[in-house]
Amino acid sequence: MHIVIPVLLLLAIIFGPSWWVKRVLEKYSKPADRYSGTGAELARVLLDKHDMPHVKVEQTETGDHYDPIDKTVRLTPDKFNGHSLTAVTVAAHEVGHALQDHTGYTPLHLRTRLVKLAVPAQKLGAGIMFAAPVLILVTKALPVGLLMVLGGLLTLGFATVVHFVTLPMEWDASFKRALPVLKAGNYLHKGDLRHARKILLAAAMTYVAASLISLLNIGRWWAILRA
Repeated sequence: MHIVIPVLLLLAIIFGPSWWVKRVLEKYSKPADRYSGTGAELARVLLDKHDMPHVKVEQTETGDHYDPIDKTVRLTPDKFNGHSLTAVTVAAHEVGHALQDHTGYTPLHLRTRLVKLAVPAQKLGAGIMFAAPVLILVTKALPVGLLMVLGGLLTLGFATVVHFVTLPMEWDASFKRALPVLKAGNYLHKGDLRHARKILLAAAMTYVAASLISLLNIGRWWAILRA
């Protein structure tokens, strides 16, 4: 019992934010016909209004995001074609990132550079972790193997670092960019603004939830090596 409670608390900390984000976005996806315009249409209106006609709006299957390299706001089908409060609010959040890029917001550019390093770093980390036990067995040099394990853990943790660095950027996109734009333009129906705040918070917390779950990857590798 003494072990079960800490384990349950740990799982709640790791998976709780992800569950909450998903619940909020699903809740305000209904009614599906809340707005006459779609998320994609609102994104286009906001981009043009803020002198960003060069920024494209596209549909994607890989999650809502703004691509600072291609200068593109990408929305999943339910946001791109959707008429719900979630659809238009998430679209505004992603336009918030485009506004960051347009104004030279430093954290966005920092994250862009870190993301480029994250994928190869994770692959390198996985390779190191696989090689470490073999190196220990062949050379009998435990310190060398432990150094490789440490390097692998640090490398695999790179994604977690990127996600945590992302939080201030997400908060800025939601509450210093998207929310003021939605308020100033009166784009939301009366009474929807307070609900939109929850959606914007959920959008900002998406990467926090992902970072917590990514910690499990490090724990999994550590458990394998100990075994």
